[in-house]
Amino acid sequence: MRIVLLGAPGSGKGTQAKKLVQRYGIPQLSTGDLLRAAVAAQTPLGIQAKQAMDEGHLVSDEIVLGMIQDRLNQPDVKNGYILDGFPRNTAQAEALDELLDRLGQPLDISLLIDVDPDIIMQRLEGRRTCESCGQMYNMYFNPPLVEGVCDKCGGKLHQRSDDNETTIDNRLKVYKQQTAPLIEYYQVVNKLEQIQGTGDINDIFNAACKILDEVAKKEPPKIAEERSEPATEAPKEEQPVEKTKPAKKKIAKKKAAAKKKVVAKKKTAKKKVATKKKVAAKKKTAKKKVAAKKKVVAKKKTAKKKVAAKKKVAAKKKTAKKKVAAKKKVAAKKKTAKKKAVAKKKVAAKKKTAKKKAVAKKKVAAKKKTAKKKAVAKKKVVAKKKTAKKKAVAKKKVVAKKKTAKKKAVAKKKVAAKKRATTTEGARRRRAVGKKPAVKKRAVKKKAAKKKTARKKR
Repeated sequence: MRIVLLGAPGSGKGTQAKKLVQRYGIPQLSTGDLLRAAVAAQTPLGIQAKQAMDEGHLVSDEIVLGMIQDRLNQPDVKNGYILDGFPRNTAQAEALDELLDRLGQPLDISLLIDVDPDIIMQRLEGRRTCESCGQMYNMYFNPPLVEGVCDKCGGKLHQRSDDNETTIDNRLKVYKQQTAPLIEYYQVVNKLEQIQGTGDINDIFNAACKILDEVAKKEPPKIAEERSEPATEAPKEEQPVEKTKPAKKKIAKKKAAAKKKVVAKKKTAKKKVATKKKVAAKKKTAKKKVAAKKKVVAKKKTAKKKVAAKKKVAAKKKTAKKKVAAKKKVAAKKKTAKKKAVAKKKVAAKKKTAKKKAVAKKKVAAKKKTAKKKAVAKKKVVAKKKTAKKKAVAKKKVVAKKKTAKKKAVAKKKVAAKKRATTTEGARRRRAVGKKPAVKKRAVKKKAAKKKTARKKR
């Protein structure tokens, strides 16, 4: 199946082309890849293309078509291909059709992926790529959780320099001027099919597969090459007569001549069949071209009417799409706001947990301080108890000393009393005897007075 993919930049042609390659097992032919490969391999066409690019010119259509022709001669393109990036205008489309007719590989279908320009603007302007892992995001349709940060690896998100409003607007204008007329060209030839490029990627892919499967069913079965046999039958071999050796030689020569004639006839028959096939093919192509031209004339009239009707429908669709796009913008903004709110809540929750941990640590530190203070207070209490015990012991010692002093005083009093008694008795005796003088009495009184004062001091 030979397919040409059409669509504006950002319509998703590359994504759908990769999925179609896996589904149908046919290669994707990108003119950009072909140019780079030819320049790297330094093929004659690659050298010409490099020279044009070095001089600042665009690569001519002849060079590009030559590269496509070389690629179509490779064996992996026998079952079909997906042509992406070419043709870009009607002149290139006509040249491509001529090339494919010469190669006997006419185009089966041109598939247009239609997307509203406003959505394309959002797709390209909102596109972001991770610098580390290459993960793709879109700020409108698939934003990251944290703005500017990759969800997978935490890398920095990057915006391409050409993904700005002015550049995208210029690219879309160029597409409308040059590539959009291709739609009408393939419509007239009855080879255009259209799908909507908005929504889920898998839904878009399924819609494309439905169309392509129907086209594949319509393809005529491959006819095997007919083997041409000679119109005349080969002469029957004469049975050998075993008579003499010369007769055998003659028979052998006749057989060889007959075989040569058969081979020659086969060759001529094959050549005739081949020429007939070529003539028939040319007639068919000529008839097809005439029929196609008639169809083109008839279809142009109907196409104009359809284009006018489609323009009206397209205008209505555009207004509807703009409304849908506006709603999607609002929904996307709400989603981003919700995601930001969720992210803020997570950050707030983390801060709360951090604060709780800090408070718990402070409590632990305060408990440790109070425990230390209690230990210090206990030590002070123990020290006070020790000092109190020491004071009590000192008091007991003082009390004991006082008791001993009192006992001594009592003993002294007893001694004094005894002395008095003895002195009084002696005095009495002396008086009785009459030998005590008055002076001695005075001296005894003074001594008694001194003893009293000494006792009082004690």
